[in-house]
Amino acid sequence: MRSIWTGAIGFGLVNIPIKMYSATQRSELNLDMLDKKDMSHIKYQRVNEKTGKEITWENIVKGYKLNDEYVILTDKDFESANAKKTKTIEISDFVNEDEIDSVYFETPYYLEPDKSGERAYALLREALRKTKKVGVATFVMRSKEGLAILRANEKVIILNRIRFAEEVRDPSELKLPEAPTIKKAELDMAISLISQLTSKFDISGYKDTYTEQLLKLIHDKAKGVKIKAPQMKVVHSDKGDLMSALKASLDVKKKKAS
Repeated sequence: MRSIWTGAIGFGLVNIPIKMYSATQRSELNLDMLDKKDMSHIKYQRVNEKTGKEITWENIVKGYKLNDEYVILTDKDFESANAKKTKTIEISDFVNEDEIDSVYFETPYYLEPDKSGERAYALLREALRKTKKVGVATFVMRSKEGLAILRANEKVIILNRIRFAEEVRDPSELKLPEAPTIKKAELDMAISLISQLTSKFDISGYKDTYTEQLLKLIHDKAKGVKIKAPQMKVVHSDKGDLMSALKASLDVKKKKAS
């Protein structure tokens, strides 16, 4: 794996030099964008809006418009704004992970210690595991400050970027049911269905089957097979069908188990 960020974990007065690696990889198919007239590839260019000419990366700078004039920023400027945050994942608090709503979670990364930081890394990892806590931290990557939690599994400390509160939209704009009339029999049936479907979570049991099915469709189309669009079935169309749909769901589960 190739590291995407190098710095240190700040843990009290202890600094643990680390490298950061992406913990995930994409599973979908790599589809190209084509001109439907002649199947030519569509390319994106960085174009000067005045001259219309393409600009190479080495001639592109970042700027902030202030009083109708651009202030140009260099890599050193971003680091100078807060050198500590650009180089340190600073842990400020420790909390229980279940206190953080899943809506705040973003991207996971693996943290690997440098040789000089292996003992301190192992110490933090074990302390996180024993206390069952996660460290809340801030750091800057690609000129953007991020909020994150650090948690430990058996071998690696994982950094999960999380969103700031102001980045999550207020659901009050949604049209949500206030206090619908729910019959006790319906609620009991729904709880029974949840109980029947409850099991211990094992992520390895879940696979990206859509990509596999899409790839099969691609091979079929290449062979000239005519593709039929599937018809979606409506399980229940009115309120009177809700109880019967729940009962049927329980019956299906029972048949599969037997």
